Amino acid sequence: MASEIALASIGAGLVTLGAAVGLGMVAAAAVGGIARQPESAPKVQVTMLIAAAFIEGLALFGMVICFLQV
Repeated sequence: MASEIALASIGAGLVTLGAAVGLGMVAAAAVGGIARQPESAPKVQVTMLIAAAFIEGLALFGMVICFLQV
């Protein structure tokens, strides 16, 4: 039982790290795009927020899967 909880915790940590890296990449690309084309900022921001929501949703789904394995 303790090993299952430990593995679920490690899995949740990996999911969190993956989401953080993904969100960082999305944000960096959006800031770079806005810096190059400031007039396209509203479109880039909307697209970035939608992508960030999908990444967060996948991260939450992954964490739920990890904890359901316990």
